[in-house]
Amino acid sequence: MDAAEFIWMDGKLIKWEDAKVHVLTHSLHYANAVFEGTRAYQTDKGLAIFRLRDHTKRLLKSAKMTVLNCKYTLEELENAQIELLRANKFKGNVYLRPLIYLGYGIMGLAHTKAPVNTAIAAWEWGAYLGEEGLKKGIRVKISSFAKYAPNSQMTKAKSSSNYLTSQMANYEAKDAGYDEALLLDEEGFVAEGPGECFFIVENGELVTPPSDNALLSITQDTVIKLACDLGIKVRRERLTRDQVYTADEAFFTGTAAEVTPISNIDNRIIGSGERGEVTKRLQDAYFDVVYGKNEKYASFLTYI
Repeated sequence: MDAAEFIWMDGKLIKWEDAKVHVLTHSLHYANAVFEGTRAYQTDKGLAIFRLRDHTKRLLKSAKMTVLNCKYTLEELENAQIELLRANKFKGNVYLRPLIYLGYGIMGLAHTKAPVNTAIAAWEWGAYLGEEGLKKGIRVKISSFAKYAPNSQMTKAKSSSNYLTSQMANYEAKDAGYDEALLLDEEGFVAEGPGECFFIVENGELVTPPSDNALLSITQDTVIKLACDLGIKVRRERLTRDQVYTADEAFFTGTAAEVTPISNIDNRIIGSGERGEVTKRLQDAYFDVVYGKNEKYASFLTYI
């Protein structure tokens, strides 16, 4: 990670190296924190944040689910992200990480008397799964770790606690020589990647699992909208492991992953083993939107 100049912390711009918390910060011990992943792209009109309002709304919804009483409004958090990007004067594409967490002051499981802090970091970041992966696809392993059931965790919250399973699944996959993992739910149906939504192409149609126990994805929503524009039918259906193995194409979507083709799952070649035609069409359409080249979706961009 390349350091930037400033991080926004509780209303102030702090030097990157001075943005610190106490070792007894409550969230560090008990995992109650929520965050967002948002991207900003260098367009022909300058740096622009993609779907800023939608990401910031989801951050505050996650905080409400986990009883983190953030003192900042939606508009204040949006303005803070804009302020941070202006202050850092980035030259490339940027990843933003807003975080609402419980700070230093008390210990023990009871959290409502702990101070609620908010921080926003941003740094220049390229393709999450590699530039080569965007073109040729990645290798994926179905994980031995299952996605949380809705009655065991708040699966609609983008919370730090939810990501331990994601971290372990990702580690397991990479340790076995793959690029990323794919998690099943408690009933054995495909859920999502550690930090991505999953799509297959079947007979020219897109299929993606329902969000029964997965985060409501902003990138997934964008891709579904673009598929409709391109005349590609989209089905929201449960997917089995064997159905995935025989897909014509497969890909991940997410703020970090963008639209990343999948060439191999559990050593089964997917389609031709390269980025498929439908995946490429959607990938091109997605990048047209985030780089400000599709006027229909101009409202998705907040220029800095």
